[in-house]
Parts: sequence; structure tokens; C-alpha cells
Amino acid sequence: MAARILLARHGQTEWSLSGRHTGRTDIPLLDEGRRGAKLLGERLHRTPWNGLPGAEIRTSPLVRAKETCELAGFGDRAQDWDALMEFDYGAYEGLTPAEIKAGRPDWLIWRDGVPDGETLAEVTARADEVVDRVRAADHDVLVFAHGHILRALGARWLGLDISFGARIRLEPTSLSVLGWAYGEPAIERWNDTGHLG
Repeated sequence: MAARILLARHGQTEWSLSGRHTGRTDIPLLDEGRRGAKLLGERLHRTPWNGLPGAEIRTSPLVRAKETCELAGFGDRAQDWDALMEFDYGAYEGLTPAEIKAGRPDWLIWRDGVPDGETLAEVTARADEVVDRVRAADHDVLVFAHGHILRALGARWLGLDISFGARIRLEPTSLSVLGWAYGEPAIERWNDTGHLG
């Protein structure tokens, strides 16, 4: 069977709750985020996932992703992977979209990028590193990471420009699966938060 990549977005933080761009600022989960991470873990340890016994587990080294991974019950199997870090938002770190648009009304991160941060080409290269590694594997890979880099992964898995990430939102503690259909890369599941209900 061709390898799939399972995407777990980290749980809710103070900044994700308020819509602030959280790139490399290392902030912890809120109680709600910790609860969501435990519920995600319970789901992944039940049928049909059964704890993903043959899967490789990778996490962004940032605390909100690592804490989500640990609370979900995969911390003892996980390895940090810098390629899974969130965008470096540069001068826009900590700002909300509304604050940015006050000065740049037509701004869209997926088209315009950010000043003094990571370029869209650099984000694309990181996403491609993850996609290439998973496609070369003979096992599924579960990653714990962040909203924008996971959306970039979704776009690149499909062979699309990362600007497609603007069209595929992700909620905190969501589960997504990138796999295959008729031999072509496909989205099997996206932004699934059923475990939070």
C-alpha cells in the first residue's frame, strides 16, 4: 500500500484563539487545546487507526505541536522535524489579519508572503521535503504541526502551488489524511474535528 500522511494540527493556543499569526513564537496550549489533543489521541488509538502501530511519528519542535503529540499518546515514538515548523511570519508575527490589512488591504499571505520572514519559495521547499520523504516511505507518517505549513503540505501533496492553501482551512486539533485515489495523490479526509464533539 502506498504511504499516506496523516496531519494533526496542534491544539488551541491563546494566539490561535485570537487569530494572531503564530510562527516561531513558542507558546503553550490552552486547557481547551490540551483537552482536544487528548480527544484526538483517543480517536487515533481506536478503530480504524488502532494507534497506528506501523507509522512513523514526526512533530514540529515547537512546544504547541510537541505537547499535542505527547497528550495524544505518541510522544514516546515521535521525532522532531524542523521542516514541520510553522511559517516564519517575520514582521507579521503576532499580528491578526485585520491588523495587517489595515496597512495592506489586499494582502493575502498565500500570494504576497510576509516582510522580513520566510518566502513562499522557502515554505514550498520545506513542504516538498516532507512530501518527498513520505512518498519514499513504505509506511504511513503521522505529523503534528501547524495550520499554514499543513495547508502548504496539502497543496504540495496534490502537486499544486501552495497558494491553494488559501482554500483549505484547518481548525485546531483537526485530523486530515493525504493519500491516494486511482493512483493519484488525493485528500482522503480534511479538517475533521469529529473527535471534539
